[in-house]
Amino acid sequence: MHVAGRIEDYALIGDMQTAALVCRDGTVDWLCLPRFDSHAVFAALLGTEEHGFWRLGPACAAGSEPPRADRRRYVGDSLILESEWDTPHGMVRVTDFMPPRDGAPQVIRIVEGVSGRVPMRSTLRMRFSYGRVTPWVHKVGERTVAVAGPDSVWLDTEAETHGRDLTTYSDFTVSPGERIAFTISWQPSHRDQPALPDPEGSLVATGEFWRDWVGQCTYHGPYREAVVRSLITLKALTYAPTGGIVAAPTTSLPEEIGGVRNWDYRYTWLRDAAITLSSLLRTGYREEARAWREWLLRAVAGDPENLQIMYGIAGERELGEAELDWLPGYERSSPVRVGNNAAHQLQLDVYGEVTEALHLAHMTGLARNDYASVLQLRLIRYLETHWHQPDEGIWEVRGPRRHFVHSKVMAWVAVDRTIKLLEAGETEGPLEEWRELRDDIHRDVCEKGYDAERNTFTQSYGSQELDASLLLIPQVGFLPPDDKRVIGTIEAIQRELSTPDGFVMRYPTSGDEAGLDGLAGDEGAFLACSFWLADDLAMIGRVDEARRLFEKLLSLRNDLGLLAEEWDARSQRQVGNFPQAFSHVPLIDTALRLTASGAYSG
Repeated sequence: MHVAGRIEDYALIGDMQTAALVCRDGTVDWLCLPRFDSHAVFAALLGTEEHGFWRLGPACAAGSEPPRADRRRYVGDSLILESEWDTPHGMVRVTDFMPPRDGAPQVIRIVEGVSGRVPMRSTLRMRFSYGRVTPWVHKVGERTVAVAGPDSVWLDTEAETHGRDLTTYSDFTVSPGERIAFTISWQPSHRDQPALPDPEGSLVATGEFWRDWVGQCTYHGPYREAVVRSLITLKALTYAPTGGIVAAPTTSLPEEIGGVRNWDYRYTWLRDAAITLSSLLRTGYREEARAWREWLLRAVAGDPENLQIMYGIAGERELGEAELDWLPGYERSSPVRVGNNAAHQLQLDVYGEVTEALHLAHMTGLARNDYASVLQLRLIRYLETHWHQPDEGIWEVRGPRRHFVHSKVMAWVAVDRTIKLLEAGETEGPLEEWRELRDDIHRDVCEKGYDAERNTFTQSYGSQELDASLLLIPQVGFLPPDDKRVIGTIEAIQRELSTPDGFVMRYPTSGDEAGLDGLAGDEGAFLACSFWLADDLAMIGRVDEARRLFEKLLSLRNDLGLLAEEWDARSQRQVGNFPQAFSHVPLIDTALRLTASGAYSG
């Protein structure tokens, strides 16, 4: 019997339109088809085996836990996963991948005998609509198809299959050198069956795709392995048809095991996507930047003043939140949510992140787009009359709005980068008026968001609480790193928001009581904030300390180099949606900064 593993037990495979999570025991516990935000076909990650899974590995006794792979790795710099088992009968390897899509989305699994004769079993239980719907499974010639409503999933394999208990099984034995492939392909149920797969040809093509893509990377520093794996992960989270970038391919993996902080991250947050774009641009990936800029212009077209903080991967605006009460949640962490009501929050910082991304694209030579300049000017026009309003802030609090310092700082960034555009003669606008606006915002933050007695900026105007987003103040150029207020803020966050192992919480939480964010419960250390601290330490000259923290953060990655959103120091495990773009982006940024400073070992 299979139960969901720890979050870090999972590997990611994907085709730049959706993704699957494969556990160490060879079980695919999560897969949405045909898009990242579609209904899951395998949802055991958030429930039980009854909610859909696909295990492929050495046969085991009925009722026993399937054996975990003894070794697993990605093949070179790719998303092709190899898992190997040493069994009493011999050694077997399973290769899992999703070919970049040219037709139907596919998950291909190739079993290869390495030594001995190993009994194997494939157990395929498809359940549509997040485990709620059992499809009609039947044969069409030599193929097996599962159909329910608008969806059909086709299984192709040379191995013999049989059905029992609404599950499709295949029992077989592999010998040295023998290769047996299994492929599932999704197709709208009203269409003809998809083309027969070519597993071996697809494997070669997928390897070539990733080698060519990674070959564009311009970073060749000492942390190249970690940077390249993070870049591959970010590429995997990009929805190729539109250029939108999802925050993570999962929903409702908890920030606290057993808690309620469970959110759907399968959408494009402007903030996450903008910082992802920044990392891609700085490592040589201009095509992804161009595609994201085009996605942005389409998503906000016609209504840029009412910028949403997130959109669907094709630019959809309505992302209504619902709870799936038939799913018990990951390790009983409920509710399981799909959709995200935070889409319509006011978060003024996104204007800064978007403007910064557009500015960086321009500075790195991305071909000019006139509408991008028009959009930037319209965003500043909006901020002129709204920057002084309270908002929900970067962390999407579900409590009352506040005057968050980070939001004001990023409003300053938006105006500052636009002024630079005007000063360069790239467009026209009220230069002196916006210089005054920039000065007004800066003055307001320094007067109302700074606690002189404690020598630190605070989470919001008039508050005593700290917030890790304040670590970005020197990184965006609001104040220089050697400013005493910046140093005081960094040291205050180290004292008050750091965990015993040196990682950083976003802000104080209140256990069973509703906290600053309007939610009960606690959460793990936020990995992005911990990388931000490493950046700041390097900026203020504490480079050895920065390097030690960075390399400690690298050690939290799973064996495949992947990070979730947070780290639970008590249970020593990853928590939150996985893998998380907002963790891998600052990893890249900190590696670039430390490399530039020469602050690395070895």
